Amino acid sequence: MSNLILLFLCLFLGFFLRKTKLFPENGHLALNSFVINISLSALSLYYIPKIVLNFQVIFPVMVPWLNVILAFVFFSFWGKIRNWSKAVIGALILCAGFGNTSFVGIPVIQSLYGESGLETVMLVDQPGSFVALSTLGITLANFYSGEKNSVTEILKKILKFPPFVAFSVAVVLNIFNIDVPFVIDDVFAKLGATTVPLALVSVGSQLKWQKLEHDAKPLFWALLFKLIVFPTFIFVLFFLVLKQRGTMIEIAFLESAMGPMVTAVIIASAHRLEPKLCNLILGIGIPLSLVTLAVWYLILHYSGMMAN
Repeated sequence: MSNLILLFLCLFLGFFLRKTKLFPENGHLALNSFVINISLSALSLYYIPKIVLNFQVIFPVMVPWLNVILAFVFFSFWGKIRNWSKAVIGALILCAGFGNTSFVGIPVIQSLYGESGLETVMLVDQPGSFVALSTLGITLANFYSGEKNSVTEILKKILKFPPFVAFSVAVVLNIFNIDVPFVIDDVFAKLGATTVPLALVSVGSQLKWQKLEHDAKPLFWALLFKLIVFPTFIFVLFFLVLKQRGTMIEIAFLESAMGPMVTAVIIASAHRLEPKLCNLILGIGIPLSLVTLAVWYLILHYSGMMAN
């Protein structure tokens, strides 16, 4: 219960600080930078060395990759039918193709499954969301904006990105079963604990309403795909087709239903892919996802009871 209170309190604090101008303009950028480069890196180094590697590990990692691939297929096809511009299609792919697996995913999963659930979140977020965004995401942003980065430049960005470095180190520690000294491990835990409050305050400070105008239909399709269509696909694939069960699969499914990713929206906006539409998708998508997530959670547990 305390985690749910923290979730809504931090969202409100971020919104309140921005409204009262106690929060500097674009202050969320500093919070985002700390969370992405320090907090998430610390979480990787704390949790990933402790994960027991098995066949089911594949499923959490698959979720973000399937998300962006299906978003690309869906919006490339639907965008041509609707006669949307290249910039709108690119914005929808980026904003609906990546879920908020860390900024919102971590506090939500922590509330529902406790600290142990964060191991699975790290699998979804690091080799899943982060690597997919850093490769496919950047490539798609460049393509739809008309910019071009070479493969070498993209690889350099990935290899220099602190969370990727931390993730790589954590994987090595796991594979070779290297124990991290307790004092160092405790430091990682404390740094990682800053993720939830800082991320939620950042998200809260970015929630704002803007007039829809001509953005209403693209916004509708982005949210429909991200919050309904894609989670439905994962539910059918994981539970009905592949017959998978267990806590790791449940968390992977719930992560598929998270709202739009803050970092993906930042990248889309930076590439001039309809920044106003991107902010609308983020501002409406995150609060709305808390409602749809509750519905998916009920469906998940109802289906689990029926299976038993």
